[in-house]
This record gives sequence, structure tokens and C-alpha cells, in this order.
Amino acid sequence: MTFELRDYDIIVAGGGLAGMIVASSASYYSKQSLKILVVDRNPSPQLGRKTLSGWVCGDAVGKNSVDYMTSRIGIKWQNPEIEHPVKGVIAFSPDHKTSISFDGEGYILNRKVLPQKQLNDALNLGIEIKYNLALRNVLVDDNTVIGVEGEDLHTKSVFKKTCKIVVDCAGVTSVLRTNLPIRSHVQKKINRDDLEATGRYIYNFDNEVEDKTFFDPDYCIIHLDQNIAPGGYAWVFPKGKNKVNIGLGVQQKAMEEHNKKQAQRKDLKMKIDEYVKMNPVIKNPQIADGESDDGNSWGTWQVSVRRQNDCLVANGYMLVGDSAWMPKPLDAGGIGPAIIAATIAGKDAVQSIEAKDYSEQSLWQYNLDFVDAYGYKTAGLEVFRRLLQKLTNDQINYGMKHFLSKLDIDNITNGEHPEFGMVDKLNMFIHGALNKRLADDLKQTADVNKKLVNHYHNYPTNSNDFPEWQNKLAKFMSDAFTNLGCA
Repeated sequence: MTFELRDYDIIVAGGGLAGMIVASSASYYSKQSLKILVVDRNPSPQLGRKTLSGWVCGDAVGKNSVDYMTSRIGIKWQNPEIEHPVKGVIAFSPDHKTSISFDGEGYILNRKVLPQKQLNDALNLGIEIKYNLALRNVLVDDNTVIGVEGEDLHTKSVFKKTCKIVVDCAGVTSVLRTNLPIRSHVQKKINRDDLEATGRYIYNFDNEVEDKTFFDPDYCIIHLDQNIAPGGYAWVFPKGKNKVNIGLGVQQKAMEEHNKKQAQRKDLKMKIDEYVKMNPVIKNPQIADGESDDGNSWGTWQVSVRRQNDCLVANGYMLVGDSAWMPKPLDAGGIGPAIIAATIAGKDAVQSIEAKDYSEQSLWQYNLDFVDAYGYKTAGLEVFRRLLQKLTNDQINYGMKHFLSKLDIDNITNGEHPEFGMVDKLNMFIHGALNKRLADDLKQTADVNKKLVNHYHNYPTNSNDFPEWQNKLAKFMSDAFTNLGCA
């Protein structure tokens, strides 16, 4: 491996939420001694913009995730980047007769304002930012990533810089990951069925009636309904008393099957428009077009709903956030895990640089730290998500009413897999063959989850043992999907 002088210590690919936290974390843990560059394809006023539609997101994050960042690296968020506080999340069954409250306190962020707050924080730490640059590839020497190359979108000139570690925060479609040219354990491509198509509006509206199953200024509402959001869920997240982030996510395969059954050809936007129209509280919705929302009030995007990438590092390379498939498999919430991962990644990158070792094995600690803090639970939630996607509305109604105990809700609140202990207690009283099958399937997901959590707690401490660990994981997942009839 060649150790010539590099242009930077760390280059962060992508100036979105995760990328800016990685840079700030690395600056914090190195006491601002490292040369850090963040590269983003957008101009400064649109830093971190996901698509031409804006910073398209559900905007919700748990207070515990923000506190995790604040307690470790001192970054604080407040108004206006935090637009509205909430007391928790309430999920409603399709018939609205059963609800569960979980997730605890949280915030609805303003994703257009937040990047500017993050930018100011980063500049104050001496972090360098380059805009209007589309990265195309990583630079490689001796099977090690040593930098990035791309194109200046204004001048069309070539951009090429070297570094000790590249941190890939370039999103779910990251070309750096997809085209990673070195030998590594990083998974490069995601299965189509592990992506959900999502979209949302940000509306100001007239509140003419009160119905807290459709809008509650104190709670994020989730609607589980296969007719409204096939294979996914719909949401109504308050950004004030008369302002809302409203949208839904669907699994493409489930959407196609739904359209076929209904003899229709509705796309995602049509489904979202129907969802808005059916809401009795949201009257006369108007696109939010104030300075803090202009250019960000409508959009669609793809979100991963699988466990994070089985391996998050390679020689000179780290994955964080959407590029690592980190959104929670159950609800596609990506901000919380991205905050946690980015905070950890900055710390572990600094440790490797201080050790003058940027190899896969040196960076391996990031795998262990993320699994310990968050990643141990995602595979079990992926199995649970696969089961939920195949259920009928009647099964969801029955399951939410009869099979969830207080312990299960406590587990969900903590982002954990439910245990479904009520299934055993109610076994003799379950009505209908489909509900008996559902009970068996729910119990099986709980049993599989225990095995998966134990497997992740035994994540290999070195890359040599990783292939055996990954093969066992693949078998766990494959067997679970086959047994649940959702392979």
C-alpha cells in the first residue's frame, strides 16, 4: 500500500444529514486536528438536497437519537431546524378501532433549514465544503480506496482528490458503493423488493373538524392499510396545528398486485392524493411555500427497508446512512439510525487515522460499534416487515387487537421486535384459520428474532471470520422467509 501524502485525512461523499454529522463527529474527536472535506452535488443554498424535488423525507426523528448525538459530540438542534415537537407515534389498524402508541418523544425537522444549520456548524469547525460536484468513482491503490473523482457540474472539469478514508454518505443509489472496484465484504446492490417507493406533501390546511385518528398536533400518526398503502404504510406527521407532512410508502410488487386486483393503474402520486382527500381534518390543503419550505413541499424517493449492509467497511472506505441501507426495516425511518451511525463513524475514523492504519481490519471497529448500538435488531425487524407486507387488512385488525401486549408495545417503543407472548395465552380462543396461521407466523418471527439478535451479538471481530458469519445470517433469513411464505 502506498502512503504518499494525501490531500485530506477524510473525504465525506455527500453533504446530507449523515455526511455533515460524520464530518462534525470526526472534527470533534480529533480536536479539529484533521483535514476534512465534504463534497456535495448541490450548490450551497441547497446543501444535502436529495432530488430536484428537495429534501424529501418524513422529517420525523426520536428525541433519543438526537440526544445520542448531543451527548457525544455536543451538536444541538433547536428551532427553526426542529420545526415541531411530538409526544410519540400512534399506529392505527385499518378499521381505526385499535391503536398503539410508541417511540416516545420526538421531533419533526425542517429538512430545508437543517442543512444550513449543519453547514454553519461545520464551517465553524474548520471543515471544508465543496459544492456542485458529482462524484463518479473512488480512487484505488493496492486494493485500497485512497480518494474520489468526479465532475464539477458547472465547469465540467475533472475533480480528483486523495485522502486516507472515504466515508460514503451519498444515498441509497450511491455509485461509489455500487461500483466499488476493490475486493471487500461490502454488498454493492440492493434487491428491488427491499426498496419502497415513498412520497409526501407538506401542506398548510384549514382544520375544520377534530378527529385524532386522522390528525393530532401532538403525535405522528401511522395508518396500516393495504388498500391505502400496499405493502407499506401511510403517515400524517404534524408540523404545527395547521401544517402537516403527509404521505405514504408502498412496496412496488404489492402495489402492482393491488392494481391488478382492483383492475386499475394507479401510481404513487394518485394514491397519495386519494389519501389526502379522504382525510376529514385536512381541509383546503395548500402547498407550503414559505421561505423555509419553498422547493421542498412535494416529492418522491426510494427508501431501503432491509437490515443495514452486512459489512460497512473496506480498505479506506466506510458506509453511513442511506448508502448503507440503514433506515429501520419496519417503518423506513432513516434519520435516527443515520445520526447514530454518523456519530460512531466519525469517532472510529479518527481512531484509525491516529493509528495510521486505514485498512478494513482497522476500520472494522465501526461494524462492531454500530451493531452494538443499533444494528443488532434490524434483521429481525426485516423478517417482521416481510410478514406484515403479506397480511390482509382483516389480519392486521385482528392481530393488533388481540396479539399485542404491553411488553410488545414497550419493545416496539424501543425499536425492538415484539415477542407476541399473547399468542400462547390466547391460543385456544383464536378464531379462524387465517388468524391461527397469523398467530403461528408472529410467534415464529419472535423466535427467529431471538436467534438473529444473538447472531449479531456474535458479530465477528475480524474480517477473516466474516464469510462464515454472513453465510449463517443468509441461512437464517432464507429459512425464515420460506417458512413464512414470503421468500
